[in-house]
Amino acid sequence: MKHVIVLSGDEHPPSPSLLEVLHEAGVTATLVGDADLAQAEQSAPDAGAPPLALLYEIAPMANVVRMHATVSRARVVWPDTPLVAFRRSLADERMRRPQRIDDDSLARLGFRAVAEGSSQLPTVLRMLKKRGAVAGKFWRTPVVVGGAPLSAPTTLPEKLDARRLRVAFETVAALHLATDQQGAAVGALAGLAALVHAERWSIYIAGEVDGTAEADTLEPLAVHGVTARERALPDGDWRRALLGTALALVGGESQAARDAFKEVEPASRQEGEQYTVAAPLVSGERVLGVLEAVRDGADARAFNGAETALLAALAHPLAAALANSQRIAEAERLSLTDDLTKLNNARFLRQYLISEIKRARRYGSSVSALFLDLDNFKQINDQHGHLVGSHVLMETAAVILASVRDTDMVARYGGDEFVAILPETPLEQAARVAERVRERIAGHFFTGGGGLQLRLTASFGIATFPQHAQSPQQLIASADAAMYDAKNAQKNCIRFASVPSPADIQ
Repeated sequence: MKHVIVLSGDEHPPSPSLLEVLHEAGVTATLVGDADLAQAEQSAPDAGAPPLALLYEIAPMANVVRMHATVSRARVVWPDTPLVAFRRSLADERMRRPQRIDDDSLARLGFRAVAEGSSQLPTVLRMLKKRGAVAGKFWRTPVVVGGAPLSAPTTLPEKLDARRLRVAFETVAALHLATDQQGAAVGALAGLAALVHAERWSIYIAGEVDGTAEADTLEPLAVHGVTARERALPDGDWRRALLGTALALVGGESQAARDAFKEVEPASRQEGEQYTVAAPLVSGERVLGVLEAVRDGADARAFNGAETALLAALAHPLAAALANSQRIAEAERLSLTDDLTKLNNARFLRQYLISEIKRARRYGSSVSALFLDLDNFKQINDQHGHLVGSHVLMETAAVILASVRDTDMVARYGGDEFVAILPETPLEQAARVAERVRERIAGHFFTGGGGLQLRLTASFGIATFPQHAQSPQQLIASADAAMYDAKNAQKNCIRFASVPSPADIQ
């Protein structure tokens, strides 16, 4: 297990999250204060294994003079151990205008690397163990700072002709307009193909396990072009038939792509006649995936430094666009989903009905709506509490979903009211579906999230387009009115909407 020394000044003790981050990364830490340093200077050096690094947490209002004194004494005790600085987050300090010590000042103090926050320390330590520290030279780690990896430039290379510079700016500008990941990826690859020659460009997105990105599950998001080997695939190859030009399958990424993801910095490799370069796509503190370019064939040449620098520079806005489109998609999904039951909500219901009724008008088909309300649901909340009631609603959603087709849409309309939309379903068939749902609700034992055995029934109203309504609003209103007819009858039953008169239709 790796071991580090945390230099804990008396003025600014380490933030509470530090030890937790190190422990999760498999790193043991020893806190050494000013008094401990003074004692260590007077004693013989420890004959055990030297620590991997000396960590010093820089508070926003850190005193540089005190920092220099602490660091100097630590270097006397551990002269060959690299110093690593990491800045304390503003959230820990709750300060709006911190005094930031720049990288040049840290280098003059003897630090070999810097991380922005404790969460980035595991990456720094992993790279230190792999590469070691270069004496006398400040090592700019591949850790994310302000959304971009330090090892990858966030500005375009200086030596870039006017045409390529224009294409680069147009590519970056187009990324700001992308609202979905696929569109951002396809646009970026088209722009990159015009900047740097490569037989194939690919973007891989990292899969997630328990919210953590996993390098072993890189999945292709977009592909531009094919290599000579892929072009030679037979016409009947199932991959070509399935994916078209997107021939990169899960597990088909290069070793350079895997290296770029793991090390969070550009990587290049040569494998036979194939040359590959890859750059990580980093947003905030997350590695979203990898951008990969491949040259293949006897005449292929390696990617030079300028091309790699350009690739790394454009990887930053691409990652930002992918992250932004991901946030937009998630926000849209949440805006159309009921928080409790995870069913669609009333907003999605309206949009869905507009589309389905347009389609039904075009093809002369039917759309039926089932409107159901749980009978005496208020008694559940009054007798057992709202937590039990909420769980009963979730159980109800599961019963309804299990009783309809995959092509049907179920939404929570509000409270204990649910709506099921059955496309291409006439009234008679909708009645059979409603009866099936009614029977299953009545026969279900609701646990309420515990050991309860609650019984419930529901009242149903059915309306069909175009028989009972000519618009989405009329269809829902007609089904709702029929449901109230069921309530006013004996409950636990089904009622049909009345056929509107010619005057009502007009």
